[in-house]
Amino acid sequence: MDWLLLQSLDEETRREVLRRARRRRFGRRDAIFHEGDPSDGMHLIESGWVAVRVSTPLGDVATLAVVGPQEPLGEQSMIQDGACRSASAVALSSVDTLYVSRDGFDELRAQHPSVDRFLAMLFEDRMRRLSERLVEALFVPAPQRVLRRVAEVAAVFGGDGRIPLTQEDVAMLAGTTRPTVNRALRSAQDAGALRLARGVIEVLDVPAIARLAHADERPG
Repeated sequence: MDWLLLQSLDEETRREVLRRARRRRFGRRDAIFHEGDPSDGMHLIESGWVAVRVSTPLGDVATLAVVGPQEPLGEQSMIQDGACRSASAVALSSVDTLYVSRDGFDELRAQHPSVDRFLAMLFEDRMRRLSERLVEALFVPAPQRVLRRVAEVAAVFGGDGRIPLTQEDVAMLAGTTRPTVNRALRSAQDAGALRLARGVIEVLDVPAIARLAHADERPG
C-alpha cells in the first residue's frame, strides 16, 4: 500500500516505519482500544472502518469520527508520555492495521529527524479539521451539517454506499439531535439522494448529497 500519510518521510525512514510495524486484525465490533487504556502506540489502518467514540458526562456514548484506510488511529500517543486513551476505537467491519509502538517510534525520532516533520503535519491536519468543525457549528445550519457528515462518511466507506451507522451516530457526528437528523435524512431520501433502512444509511447519489449539504449555509 502507498501510504499517503507517510509521504512526508524520506524513502528510508518510510521503510523503517513499516518494518517496525506489527500487523493486527480485528473483527466487526471488536474494540481496538478502550477509552482510558494506556496510550502506548498508533495504528495505521490498512483496511476496514473504525468508529472513534467517547463517553459523555451523562453516561452516553458519542461517535466523534469514522476513519478508514490510510488513516492514523491513536496518534496522540506518539507525543504524550504515560497518557491514557482519550477515546475508544471500535471496528465497524473487519479491520487490518499496522501497529507502531510508542517506544519504537521514539527510537525512530532519535535516528530520523524527518519523523518530527511527519508528526507536525499529522497534527496540523487534525487542527485544520477541528477548526473547520468549529466554524460549521457556529455558521452552518444543523440539517446541512448532517448531510456533510453523511457525505464524508460515504467517502470513507466507498463501495456500495451503505453506511452502518445509526441516526444517533450521525447526530453525534453532526453535533445535533436525532429528530433533526431524521428530518434531514428523510428530506434527502425524498430527493432520491439516499435510502434509509434499519441501522443503515444507503447513499445513492453522493454529488446530490453534497449539493444539498451546501444549499443553505446561513445560520438557522
